[in-house]
Amino acid sequence: MANAIGYVSEYDAGFVGHISVINLTASIRIERNLEKRSKIQPDYRVFAGDTDTEIGGAWLRRSNSTGREYVSITLADPQLGPQKIYANLAAVRGEIGRYALLWNPS
Repeated sequence: MANAIGYVSEYDAGFVGHISVINLTASIRIERNLEKRSKIQPDYRVFAGDTDTEIGGAWLRRSNSTGREYVSITLADPQLGPQKIYANLAAVRGEIGRYALLWNPS
């Protein structure tokens, strides 16, 4: 079951859009991590709106079944509650440069 918890659009530094869950609706920015020095560091950093408040990270992954690259996101912030939220970016059909944040319960 894939549930969209938000939508983002691609721009030169990454993605910008919003997330909407039961207790929070907020704009987000997903920007390339220009300071990445090791494989364990995220490929992207996730920020709340136009602020420098970092609320997560995102990693480029490759699907075992299709071989396609995708973005896997982990969000953690007190406003989201005690659990982390996991999501993947999936292209929105028919909309170039637009992606859904699909909730991943695992």
